[in-house]
This record gives sequence, C-alpha cells and structure tokens, in this order.
Amino acid sequence: MSLPDKVKIVEVSPRDGLQNEKEFVATTGKIQLIDRLSEAGFQNIEAASFVSPKWVPQMADGAEVMAGIRRRPGTIYSALTPNLRGFEAALAAGVDEAVIFGAASEAFSQRNINCSIAESIARFEPVAEAAKAAGLRLRGSISCALGCPYQGETPIESVVDVARRMLALGCDEIDVADTIGVGTAVQVGRVMRAVTEIVDPSRVSGHFHDTYGQSLANIMAAMEAGISIFHTSVAGIGGCPYAKGATGNVATEDVLYMMRGLGIETGVDLDAVVDIGQWISHHIGHKSSSRAGNALAARKAA
Repeated sequence: MSLPDKVKIVEVSPRDGLQNEKEFVATTGKIQLIDRLSEAGFQNIEAASFVSPKWVPQMADGAEVMAGIRRRPGTIYSALTPNLRGFEAALAAGVDEAVIFGAASEAFSQRNINCSIAESIARFEPVAEAAKAAGLRLRGSISCALGCPYQGETPIESVVDVARRMLALGCDEIDVADTIGVGTAVQVGRVMRAVTEIVDPSRVSGHFHDTYGQSLANIMAAMEAGISIFHTSVAGIGGCPYAKGATGNVATEDVLYMMRGLGIETGVDLDAVVDIGQWISHHIGHKSSSRAGNALAARKAA
C-alpha cells in the first residue's frame, strides 16, 4: 500500500509525557506547553488526565490547566477519563474528547487493575454513554498491544478483541499502543492489518514508545498498513509507570522530520516544535531525547 499524503499527529506530551515526572510541573508550565503546541499547529493535543491524584499526582491540576489554556479553533483537546467521576470533571473542564483505555494483555490487566480485559472494558460503558450523550468525541486506547512486561508478546486476536469491544462502546478513534516499546515493523504490520479488518483505518492510530529504537520503523510499517494517525511526544518525554525500563514516546521532532523527508503533510511547524522540545526539556531538567530535535537546535545555534 502507498503511503498517505497527510497524517494527523496527536501530541501527548502534556499528559503522557509529563505524568511520570517526579517533580511537580507547575500548572503555568503545563499551560504554556499546551499553548505553544497549539500555536505550532497540532490538530489534537492530549492535555490532561482526570484520574485520582493519589495515583497520578502530576495530573492533579487538570481542571486548572484546561481553564488556563488558549484554545486554537479546530484543535481537539483530549483528556484521560478512567471512570464516570473523571469524565464528569473532564466535561466540566471543557474537554473535546474523552479517552478510555484497556490492555490487550490479560496479565497486564490482572496485575494492574485486578480484573479481566472484558471486565475492564465493561467498566467504561457508563463513561462511553455519558460521552455520547454530551456530544463528545470518544477515543479508546489499547495498551500493551504489541507486548506485555508480564506475558511477553500479545496475541493479535486479543488486540482485535479489545478493538471490537471499543468499537461497540462507540469509540470514534482507536489507538493501538506499544506501551513498552517492544514491537517491530513486521509485527506492527500484522497487528494493524488485523485491526483494520474490523475498524476503518481512518479511525485507527499508532502509539509507539522508543524503548528499542523501533518507533520510526514501526510508524512506516503502520503507514504501509493504511494508518495515518500517530501519537508523539515533544522531546520524547514520557514513559509507562507500570513497565520497568520503558522509555518515552517517540519524539515529535523525529516523526515530523521523517514526514517532511517523505513529503507527507502534517500541518505542524517543525521549527516551532524543535524550540518547544528544547524549552520543555530545560524546564523539567532533562536533555531532549529527540535526535532530530537536538541536531536541528544545534544547527540553529551555530
């Protein structure tokens, strides 16, 4: 299959990127990050998470963040909503899209939320119904879709089963997420082709972590399988709190640089994103893990 003419980049750094930071990132810093990302042209920004602050203290200020951002017309601002209480808080905060999530690995589901995959998805029924009643977009994220820290490779039929359940809940978009970054290109192609047999490819996205340096290859494989939506995190910040050694999401700058080289339109300003990546890395005290971002920043500074 030929590559797409354009792709949608879902920027996840304000939520998936920052959630694992041990030092609390000031609300003003989160707002500034989202505003700068909006100005750079992203169509979809994962802005907050309405989970219990006991579990994810970094995300405790979701309502304040949503109240403080400057909304760019046409940009979807998403939030993670693990239960009805979280959804109601997200709705009150004015999010455009609710995000629910479930693992494709039975072992991961049992170890982390003490229930089966089927039970975990069933818990989202009231959230899905409330989202639809409120006219909000609903996105479902399938974690551990390519591998699990407890059971190894995830069976493709498990991923397809979760996708089918999320489709039945009314999800507008379904993420196939390599939470611990173990997937390889051939595996990604197989999984994406299996999922797109039951879900329209235009509604499927790829969410890749770069633990083994395979993210860009995996994105190419996903595009060849008909996928044109990808999740990225500026400067490659983030990880998975439940997967030991799992590094950050694929860096937005690296993906944008690759897309530019392929002649694929993203609508996002790469130069602006390079600046954002350097700024947020300095702000949270880490070096950016984006190779393209660091190289372009060095060239700019020369």
